[in-house]
Amino acid sequence: MDFDEILAKCGDNHRDQYLLLALYGYITFVTSRHYYSQSMIGFIPDHWCYHEHLENRTFDEIKAIYSQFENPSCTRLDAIDLVSGNVTISDKKCDRWIYDYDFDFVSINAEFNWVCDAALKGRVGQSLFFVGSMFGTFFFGLLGDRIGRIKTLILANWCGFLGDFATIFAQDLTTYSASRFVSGLASEANLYLMFLLVLEYISPLLRDTGLNTVLGIFYCLGMISASWQARFVGDWRSYMMWTAFPSLLVTILYVLIQESAQWLITRNDIDGAIVRLQRVAEFNRRQVSEEDFDNFRKHCSLTSGDTESKEVVHKQAGLFDALKTPRLRKTAIEVIIIYMIVTLCYNTIARNVEGVGISPFIMFTLNALTLPPSGLVQAQLQKRFGRKFTLVSSMVVLKIFAVVYGTVLSIWKQPNIILLVCLLLTSRFGISVATGATMQFSTELIPTCVRSQVLAVATIAGAAASFLSPYIQYLDTYIQAGPAIILFVLFIVCTWLGLRLPETSNKKLPISLADGEQFGAGEKMFDFLRRRRSKKADKVDENVETQEKLMPE
Repeated sequence: MDFDEILAKCGDNHRDQYLLLALYGYITFVTSRHYYSQSMIGFIPDHWCYHEHLENRTFDEIKAIYSQFENPSCTRLDAIDLVSGNVTISDKKCDRWIYDYDFDFVSINAEFNWVCDAALKGRVGQSLFFVGSMFGTFFFGLLGDRIGRIKTLILANWCGFLGDFATIFAQDLTTYSASRFVSGLASEANLYLMFLLVLEYISPLLRDTGLNTVLGIFYCLGMISASWQARFVGDWRSYMMWTAFPSLLVTILYVLIQESAQWLITRNDIDGAIVRLQRVAEFNRRQVSEEDFDNFRKHCSLTSGDTESKEVVHKQAGLFDALKTPRLRKTAIEVIIIYMIVTLCYNTIARNVEGVGISPFIMFTLNALTLPPSGLVQAQLQKRFGRKFTLVSSMVVLKIFAVVYGTVLSIWKQPNIILLVCLLLTSRFGISVATGATMQFSTELIPTCVRSQVLAVATIAGAAASFLSPYIQYLDTYIQAGPAIILFVLFIVCTWLGLRLPETSNKKLPISLADGEQFGAGEKMFDFLRRRRSKKADKVDENVETQEKLMPE
């Protein structure tokens, strides 16, 4: 009796799974607020150099006076004749500014005057957040396969709390950058660790519908909460206080949910896995006989090897061991490249909320509202046609949209705000479907024993690739359709790589390196379009000879 069979007896679509999904929703909510708080506190409102003659003037009048200059935000005026409208420029730099606060929210850039020549300071602090994200993702990814999903998840969220709480007391660039680095350690790790834990305990049906629906709804709520809470609290320090404390509540997960039984099997802790499964069965009010657990124990003993040397080797299987396997190595590399491309495209499309012509708070809300329907669309596509079809088809649609988007911008140099917002929201919807499909498809392709590590590397690679996002957007200063052309090429590459991967829908997910090496063997590139999916999960060939070949030396 293998893991999927014993889990079905214990319950893979019952109370325990619904609790896991509810807690996954909370983690998603916290992660969304944590991630986008970085953007909120860094908003730069419209600003102009201060002049005493402008104190009692409206913002429209001030804007009209400065609009005649090439750099209105950073041009200092010497003399202003409000009657004739004549003004003269000072040769001194600005040392004080007038801010038109968006919804009266005072960001850190406005409080510390990190604008004009000092604008780089705010970018440095933000960049340290993403540097921390890269280090944290790698570190917690390794830790997740060493000490378990739950302990690592709690540690990651503590880092998020400490970083956000320390940011409240930042007084200069050094303290701000250090606190944002610590906060960034939890930026990606907390969500994908919980995603792995839930994935390893639920039925294939819930993987299609539950995960994507919960992700879309709660990520949407987190984004809306992050944007409008900033508007109501009024300043960035109070806002960071409200953002920090929800991360501490994640600690209660230690007593609410069970450690991943699949992960315990990869550590050769069969008894520990059985204890967790028994607790799941008890919580689900399911009766599972001792004979069933004995059969499961025998199955685990046969597949992991009987000798002590094999047990030690099995426990120490890691990322480099996975890279020694021909087919699994190819799969892991392709997963990492797809992650890089999708993350880069996501950040290029989704983070553009300023300069659209409407309030960034409103743009954040509109972006958030695309997430629940995108999650539902992704869930239905995966349920009916499979993971591979969902990923590939979303890339095809995005390619078409990139052509349309580039054509419109080339012909219409100054599109109106409504058209621009519609284009951005449509692209946001499409890239959300592609991102969700990539996350689930990639997670299911990688064996449990190295799943956290490979996904950590993939996430880091995606974060590193995202550094190119501002430069892609900057291309429009030379060629209006430049960003659309680059995205079109990236979507083509991603489509080709997706076609090379095997389908995972309705299949037993790989647990060991041998499973990963044999997974999808013999499947051709377009088989996912021709074959009819069986409701009964396919068996993975786990022959002893393959196990021997995959043992690390």
